[in-house]
Amino acid sequence: MRRRLTAIAAALAALLPAAAAATAPAHADEPPPPKDARVQWLDAHTLAWPKDLGTPTRPHHLTTTRGRYDLTRIPTGLTPAQRAAHPHLARAGYEAFLLDAHGAEKELLTGELRAETDDGVATGVQIPGVLDDLYAAAAGKKALGPVFDHRGRPTLSVWAPTARHVALELDDRTGPTTIPMHRDDASGVWSVTGPAAWKGRTYRYAVTVHVPSAGKTVTNHVTDPYSTALTADSAHSVVTDLADPALAPPGWRELRKPKAVPLRAAQIQELHIRDFSVADRTSRHPGQYLAFTDRDAAGPRHLRELAAAGTSYVHLLPAFDFATVPEKKAAQQGPACDLAALPADSDAQQKCVAATAAHDAYNWGYDPLHYTVPEGSYASDPDGPRRTLEFRAMVQGLAGAGLRTVMDVVYNHTAAAGQDDRSVLDRIVPGYYQRLLDDGAVATSTCCANTAPEHAMMGKLVVDSVVTWAKQYKVDGFRFDLMGHHPKANILAVRKALDALTPAKDGVDGRSIVLYGEGWNFGEVADDARFVQATQKNMAGTGIATFSDRSRDALRGGGPFDDDPRVQGFASGLYTDPNGDPVNGTPDQQRARLLHLQDLVKVGLTGHLAGYRFTDTSGKDVRGADVDYNGQPAGYAAAPGDALNYADAHDNESLYDALAYKLPQATPAADRARMQVLAMATTALSQGPALSQAGSDVLRSKSLDRNSYDSGDWFNAIHWDCHDGNGFGRGLPPAADNTAKWPYARPLLADPALRPGCDAVTAASAAYRDLLRIRTTEKAFALPTADAVQQQLSFPLAGRDETPGVVTMRLGGLVVVVNATPATQTQTVAALAGTRYALHPVQARGADPVVRSAAYAAGTGTFAVPGRTVAVFRQQAQEG
Repeated sequence: MRRRLTAIAAALAALLPAAAAATAPAHADEPPPPKDARVQWLDAHTLAWPKDLGTPTRPHHLTTTRGRYDLTRIPTGLTPAQRAAHPHLARAGYEAFLLDAHGAEKELLTGELRAETDDGVATGVQIPGVLDDLYAAAAGKKALGPVFDHRGRPTLSVWAPTARHVALELDDRTGPTTIPMHRDDASGVWSVTGPAAWKGRTYRYAVTVHVPSAGKTVTNHVTDPYSTALTADSAHSVVTDLADPALAPPGWRELRKPKAVPLRAAQIQELHIRDFSVADRTSRHPGQYLAFTDRDAAGPRHLRELAAAGTSYVHLLPAFDFATVPEKKAAQQGPACDLAALPADSDAQQKCVAATAAHDAYNWGYDPLHYTVPEGSYASDPDGPRRTLEFRAMVQGLAGAGLRTVMDVVYNHTAAAGQDDRSVLDRIVPGYYQRLLDDGAVATSTCCANTAPEHAMMGKLVVDSVVTWAKQYKVDGFRFDLMGHHPKANILAVRKALDALTPAKDGVDGRSIVLYGEGWNFGEVADDARFVQATQKNMAGTGIATFSDRSRDALRGGGPFDDDPRVQGFASGLYTDPNGDPVNGTPDQQRARLLHLQDLVKVGLTGHLAGYRFTDTSGKDVRGADVDYNGQPAGYAAAPGDALNYADAHDNESLYDALAYKLPQATPAADRARMQVLAMATTALSQGPALSQAGSDVLRSKSLDRNSYDSGDWFNAIHWDCHDGNGFGRGLPPAADNTAKWPYARPLLADPALRPGCDAVTAASAAYRDLLRIRTTEKAFALPTADAVQQQLSFPLAGRDETPGVVTMRLGGLVVVVNATPATQTQTVAALAGTRYALHPVQARGADPVVRSAAYAAGTGTFAVPGRTVAVFRQQAQEG
């Protein structure tokens, strides 16, 4: 088959006219391809050339498969439009050269390209800019992947503008068949239409394309990047119509979702599909999508309890097709050891888990293979569209529990690039979908092969994929992994496309779909180096939230990459309950740092508003943006809902494990549980959305693992039955990311007192649900504007005399006292003397007996709150 396709490609090449400007034919014995690609072809007529590459006065050329083209230096350099589109090139002082290919540009792009000078310089050529210039306008209007007409006939389309030939390899009933595809020259899209009988057939594309890194033209046999279904282990795409009624669980078309909750009021549980049920003995489908339909199992029951208390969304870690898990259960391997029999502080568990990690059923899934197909390892059968039906059943099950569904999406990188078998996009259009550095190497700042959503067709893929999940799977929200590596314009394009979806036309209300993501600023795109990024500061005011690390670090203490994990914070005993580690400094240093962290907590309670004015702990009148967070403004939001508060997530140690490191080791389990609730409640009672890692309310531990993405079920599973423990003491966590902390971890894991019993677990969960119920029933916790927050929210005791470890917040008719100290604290708000307050009825009748002892003296306006407690007081009607 390969020989046949290569022969066809060669025949087509022979028919193409020679370029009019070619001055010399290419020779078969040309030198090997350059190892770098430092010249960039920006548009049909312009190449950007590094000023330090070659002698400026010597002739410059573009050498192609068809011949050599002389380049003319443009004295004025890049145009203003080019400089704006490629700011990193403008800053580096790239020179501009004029190319006149006499209309042969598209043909040249199908072969080898080499930039050369007469003094011996030779380098490769980056082509994303010119591909966008020549093709994006037309290609952006094309529907890609399988599209069915009203008679059930599928058209399969793939964008491959640099390919010399593309064929469809279709698995027919009689065996594999190769079918030529037609190229649309305006768009670079190849397509073929077949009969309705193609439905359910497996297929791949045979793409004959020049691969610069290989220095030759190859035929790649590749799955469809716009696949709607796959065979097991992503070997082939499947011709599938997502509108087929056979793929819908009963009641899918009529599914009624819980009422949409605006992002500023959202309470979100972050959940890994396998973690949720794999250790649940009551589940009939452990580790699968269908576990969410097991209404009587422990996990779904717990989700219903959280939903009844006010949780509105479940955020699923990546559930699209990813590369690292064998999808067939028969191919999956588990640890061969008796893990439960090993000591709690042993390194044997992690060694045993690591031995089969590459072949077990576990991974977080941040290694995308196909962006718009559900992952097969979570389905009862990974072959074909069964995974579609069961993913929909999961969404339906969550809706039945009172919860809307958010998907964690990872468009910022792929599992691999180049000619790797796990590379899909880069084997179809080499050098386009991945972001290239100035030397032509694929950027890997995201840990993997970065994509380039700033390129038109990668940006289109992001938008098209999100819209498909929204329309075809009724997903209610999207969390963008490393969103700061996307252009702001790309995320806004997603928002615009979703807003256009209507119930009448599309079956969903796109305006109710929430968007948020990681707005971190780093890597080759940092500080808007290549485009205006979707970072924390840039997304303010868009209605698209970014995770806030400010209150996270203030509550926990330290930062996620500390080698010494005992750095304390507001909710982990800094100054008020010191753990004795020298890393925390002297008492005076601890006090000063704690007071600054209190200011960060206050900014978090406002929703991280940049313009919110209050008195800081030094007595100064400041704005949220004036408060320092590691050299950055603590407040960056323009409105409630711009920043998402959280105390823990899948990254870094779970909250329980962070507190295990930071609190004094002798802290009783009941007090650890109270500090856990205090940290979670402080984020939940903030303006704007809040997220917590699933299981944190039941004191979930990963045995101190700070990066459990490949640590297997042993370290990751949620234990809903408190008699099974909370996961603490399951051995030293895997060495790769935790070795530096082992000296701190060993004595903790060996201490049986740090494994909480059922009393502590059930008390923490019930107390958190009480506070969550207050947050979601009191409208003051979800104020709509920054002005409303400024008018209704205040810190009446803020200033030089405020109590270290205590934050008192007045919010409309409520007063919230967060007492992170071990002792009862009194907070006198003189302005409230004579005003009647009482402990909020939810807490007064609630599960926590400690908070019920909180008291208020109306004569002096004094609130008394027990240690390690969050108490909410509500104003009462005046007598008489």
